[in-house]
Amino acid sequence: MAYLHCSDPVRGDERDVPIRKALSTIGRSDGNDVVLADASLAPTHANLLRKGNHFTLSVVDRNTIFMVNGQRARSTDLRVGDEVMFGRYVLTLMEGEPRGAVPVAETGPALPTLQRVSEFVRDLMADTSLDRMFSRLMEEVVKVTRAEKGFLIAFREDERLLAAAHNVGTGATDLSRISDSIVDRVIQDRKPLIVSDALRDATFSTARSVLDLRLSSVMCVPLIYRNELRGVLYLGNDNVRNLFGEQDLAMLEVYSSLAAMAIHIGIERDELQHSNRNLREQLRQSGQGGIIYACAPMKDLLRVIRRVAPADIGVLVLGETGTGKELIARELHRLSSRKDKPFVAVNCGAIPENLLESELFGHRRGAFTGAVADKIGRFESADGGTIFLDEIGEMPMALQVKLLRVLQERVIERVGDVRGRSLDIRVIAATNKNLAEEISQGNFREDLFYRLNEVTLTLPPLRERGDDVVQIAQFFLVKYAGQYGSKARGLTQGCINAMRSYYWPGNIRELENKVKKAVIMTDRAQLLPEDLGITQTVKKAVMTLAQAEEEFKKQYIRQALDGNHWNKAQTARDLDVDPRTIFRYIERFDD
Repeated sequence: MAYLHCSDPVRGDERDVPIRKALSTIGRSDGNDVVLADASLAPTHANLLRKGNHFTLSVVDRNTIFMVNGQRARSTDLRVGDEVMFGRYVLTLMEGEPRGAVPVAETGPALPTLQRVSEFVRDLMADTSLDRMFSRLMEEVVKVTRAEKGFLIAFREDERLLAAAHNVGTGATDLSRISDSIVDRVIQDRKPLIVSDALRDATFSTARSVLDLRLSSVMCVPLIYRNELRGVLYLGNDNVRNLFGEQDLAMLEVYSSLAAMAIHIGIERDELQHSNRNLREQLRQSGQGGIIYACAPMKDLLRVIRRVAPADIGVLVLGETGTGKELIARELHRLSSRKDKPFVAVNCGAIPENLLESELFGHRRGAFTGAVADKIGRFESADGGTIFLDEIGEMPMALQVKLLRVLQERVIERVGDVRGRSLDIRVIAATNKNLAEEISQGNFREDLFYRLNEVTLTLPPLRERGDDVVQIAQFFLVKYAGQYGSKARGLTQGCINAMRSYYWPGNIRELENKVKKAVIMTDRAQLLPEDLGITQTVKKAVMTLAQAEEEFKKQYIRQALDGNHWNKAQTARDLDVDPRTIFRYIERFDD
């Protein structure tokens, strides 16, 4: 009977496999007729075809090879006595009665106990230094695998960095002592690789790095966390009497999977600490905190502000409630030639209508009941500087007429006074209303709108500013943690993800309030989503496509009517529709 004598010189394993089938498969997967536990082999590496007493051996994949009688081959006719090498295994075609399996010699230590693995992970996570964490990792894996040397290679973009090395001596901690061919294969396949005898290996024996380094045995495993390749662990032995086996690779895989998770957490912690240090420095350098931004819309807005601020023209700031319109107004003032003069902010919606004129323009003694003395208004207080009129859309129509005169003539009259007072002042206004709609409804003067609207700045809502929400939250965290002596120092990844998906209807003001409350109430070092009260995401209601199309038509027709001074026949001609269509949509405007 013909059979294959399989020998593993590394582990001392020998066994005979009878050839009874016309087609036998050879590879590392369990389903093969001849199973060779070598990670360098393909799952099914070769086929052995038998026709009577004639045997033909050939590879399954043309990119793989084997060694027959010391020669590289992809296909060959086998004769009795021929020796074929697959990885570290030697297969010899024999005639006679097979002997079965010979017990495997125990050449390495058993797998580490759960207690040892647990202690290793606990030590790894407890270390606050990334460098010490890497050193601890290398020390442990070199010890459990009986390696002579070890390297931890970290990836940053397309660059390979040596993060740690063990047992390589001083002055030798560089990547020149690592086989690029082996590392490249692990990166490409994202799978562990063991080369038990590199100088005799069919795949790597001719690699320049293997020959130059005189490698004997190498193991290399990827460090993958959440499908992201963070680096590789590379272990080597130069002594032919201490070659790596599958058991060593199994132990290394156990440690590498745990190490990848620990290193990911360690790197994130290090980056978070670095980010917090930068934020603290930013807080010390800026008393008001400045404008924190990184997204493209805010970059564009700040570029416009830098151009508009020195021009000393009127600016209308638009944006939802809580987006930071006053902060933009202050930045316009700070960058202008008026920066050393007063900046006066007035919330037109917070002052009762009967008091607003007196607050803005002042009054003379006796002008009305309770006017016991002359009073300087907000406009006079801002003389030479900037006045910021927030919520200008809330200003009563009667007062809009007086404000228009002030903007045109730069002269005010106190209530009860007949003498005008000249002012040198810049006016910045802001609102969260759509002033075009307010004008069409008769709630806001069109001529005043054009006086205020020399330049318009539109602030994007927080939900459209991407990762700005994280930076702003970290800024507030550092600010209030220092103010209230809180333990909070950072944000968990879950908290960051929740903030990114939250709708933020109250924008930055809502974010500040939530962070402030969380910092005061929590006992944790890192905030969780429930600390901010955003465990359940609030998302903007989404219209159906038909609804969105209908809303667009209504808005577009309204704009066309405004452009034609509500001449319905002309609007119908411009839009190429029947005039009845225009009348139907006008009826829906108030729906």
